[in-house]
Amino acid sequence: MFDPREKIAIFIDGANFYATSKSLGFEVDYRKLLEAFQKRAYLLRAYYYTALIEDQESSSIRPLIDWLDYNGYQVVTKAAREFTDSLGRRKIKANMDVELAIDAMEMREAVNHFVIFSGDGNFTTLVAALQRKGCKVSVVSTMSTNPPMIADELRREADHFIDLVTLKGEISREHSEGAASDNESERSTHEAT
Repeated sequence: MFDPREKIAIFIDGANFYATSKSLGFEVDYRKLLEAFQKRAYLLRAYYYTALIEDQESSSIRPLIDWLDYNGYQVVTKAAREFTDSLGRRKIKANMDVELAIDAMEMREAVNHFVIFSGDGNFTTLVAALQRKGCKVSVVSTMSTNPPMIADELRREADHFIDLVTLKGEISREHSEGAASDNESERSTHEAT
């Protein structure tokens, strides 16, 4: 699936990836994730996409974002939007699909193999566009939940589907580390969005 001579780039849809790992019952160690893919091929870039809740002086996801930014990830953020739905309920809208797609298309000439960590069916068109430009695309999500966390059309379009459950042993955070995990911040933000 991976050729050690190819250049790869990782694109992580933060909210979707968090929900997938949570549904599988583990927290991701982002340092281990980088190391796992550096072993597979030449890792050119690793992107992490997430929205920040507006009007919060210090977002609960800020420690994770700062850690990722200083430890090999390109972090892409934008403000989440708060609105009231037709029933008067407060809702938060936070979608990073366009940013991820534009960045991937801009990288298509420098990357041989894209690894997208998301099960969002909205990325099916992106996968097809990258393939038309001669790029290989792997998608990481899971079918091990009921219902599956990956859209069927995305799984079928990708060159390779990697079930996140198969990576768990390589990228799972050890709970015995003692210190509060970076993912605790991620949890509270992604549960709000």
